[in-house]
Amino acid sequence: MSFDELEALAAEIRALLIETVARQGGHLAPNLGVVELTLALHRVFNSPEDKIIWDVGHQSYVHKIVTGRWKDFHTLRQRGGISGFPKPEESPHDVFATGHSSTSISVGLGLAKARDLRGEDYKVVAVIGDGSLTGGLAFEALNNAGHLKTNLIVVLNDNEMSIAPNVGALSTYLSQARLNPTLYKFRADLEQFIQKIPKVGEVTFRYWDKLKDILKYLVIPGILFEELGFTYIGPVDGHNLRQLTQTLADAARRQGPVLIHVRTKKGKGYPPAEENPVRFHGVPGFEVSTGRVPSPNGPPTYTEVFGATLMEAAAQDDRIVAITAAMKEGTGLQDFAQTYPARFFDVGIAEGHAVTMAGGLARAGMKPVVAIYSSFLQRAFDQILHDVCLQNLPVVFAIDRAGVVGEDGPTHHGVFDLAYLRMMPGITIMVPKDEHELRQMLLWALKLDKPVAIRYPRGQGNGGSLSTVQVFNPGEAEVLRTGEHAAILALGPMVKKAEEAAELLKTVGIHCTVINARFVKPLDRRTIIHWARRVPHLITVEDHVLTGGFGSAVLELLAEAGIHNVHISRLGYPDQFIETASIPELHELYGLTAEGIFQLVAGRPLSLASGKK
Repeated sequence: MSFDELEALAAEIRALLIETVARQGGHLAPNLGVVELTLALHRVFNSPEDKIIWDVGHQSYVHKIVTGRWKDFHTLRQRGGISGFPKPEESPHDVFATGHSSTSISVGLGLAKARDLRGEDYKVVAVIGDGSLTGGLAFEALNNAGHLKTNLIVVLNDNEMSIAPNVGALSTYLSQARLNPTLYKFRADLEQFIQKIPKVGEVTFRYWDKLKDILKYLVIPGILFEELGFTYIGPVDGHNLRQLTQTLADAARRQGPVLIHVRTKKGKGYPPAEENPVRFHGVPGFEVSTGRVPSPNGPPTYTEVFGATLMEAAAQDDRIVAITAAMKEGTGLQDFAQTYPARFFDVGIAEGHAVTMAGGLARAGMKPVVAIYSSFLQRAFDQILHDVCLQNLPVVFAIDRAGVVGEDGPTHHGVFDLAYLRMMPGITIMVPKDEHELRQMLLWALKLDKPVAIRYPRGQGNGGSLSTVQVFNPGEAEVLRTGEHAAILALGPMVKKAEEAAELLKTVGIHCTVINARFVKPLDRRTIIHWARRVPHLITVEDHVLTGGFGSAVLELLAEAGIHNVHISRLGYPDQFIETASIPELHELYGLTAEGIFQLVAGRPLSLASGKK
């Protein structure tokens, strides 16, 4: 295609992106920013023979559109439709499944070395954002790639943001590079001048060669990458198709690792997204003409309640500090950051560092609260175990987006946290049934002198005034109703479904005890054993994988207590990665509904039992 045709195609793609994401939600601003970059990559490189790896992957929509999936793009992020992230099962053009940041250079280096070992000949391109570059894994890969000297192209997509504006020294460094593009002409002229000077003996040659190195430090913003062993090219205008194409073609001809610094604008081409790229990073449906995102009606979200409660506690205790990893808005800490800027730390996309820094703060007498999404906290497993739990430090982990999260799919579902936290000695794990309990649990956790994790789901609470006094006895489960036929032990948002199921079961003569477990570690041993001895059927219900989860903990407890005369059923997610679908669809699919619990207890579908569905 001619460059004029490519420009027209870019405009068509932007229109398709806006139309589709406005209808069903998704990552709009990141994709609008990489339209020209994606077209240039596919113009220069021959995918899927050449390998293009998208870091995180939330900017891969354009890639999907131009690799044969535009006809199905209307199914984006829907059950059975196009994934919102690269998915090898979906297309050979999706080289590697990504959804968490800072992985692309490591993946690219592995592919490149496999190519070399197998004697094959293809190009490998890793596209990484400046936000993802704050992750330690990216630097580990850069260091190793520079050492190995294999052919690898890294495209640094620099839009000055990850989800929220980037923070840290690296962001400042890249800003200096962006502000000084004219230095590159000076560098080129200087190198040509030095090369033209006659070499009068070996001493003179060494002198000029050393001078060239000294001057390079003074005039090349990309010296960091050059010192890591990369050839640095840029900054390049990420919306200039001709310049992008020429630069990528030049990089493809070079030997060894190359880093291309591309400047793009997040939200490019849609004014509301350009003006507010944070809101339009990952956005629900919106009105195209105005960019207005409908405000949800009803009770506050768990995230909002967490943020407000932490503000309340921080006003009373100046030792409380908050830490997040590039997710200030997403974790509800924007007000805290504004009110207590000296006590708020956004460490960038560096979850492991966030946890270990919290350990240091706790060791020095502070009360750190680490607010991170469940699926991202997985990245800090060893830091939680070694740097917090081993030393019994009072760090509170506010685990947002626990359970299934909907359309972002398997890379973002938070269904593994109980399993990997439960085996850590010394940690207390709590799960609130509603936003009221979340508030109480957080206030209590801040008074404990030990590690605490509180997991809570995405979305709105159950409603009601937060000032309502509720009984919260630390370490104790809550018995909500009693019945002699079965006992349902439910966790978190499953408690409400268990109560609804008990009402349905009562209509067919089955009377159930419903218990809000609240604590996963330590379990309320007394309450669980008491009801296991009184009823013939015990059911556990959790928004988590069954392997190693709450139900597993109950089984272990009863086995240790020698209780074998109760039938135990567990409801949760099977031993597989959970697919993309809305939260209600996933709950329905895996039986985590009032009807699903009814069927498990009654032994028959609700429609057969009562004539209704």
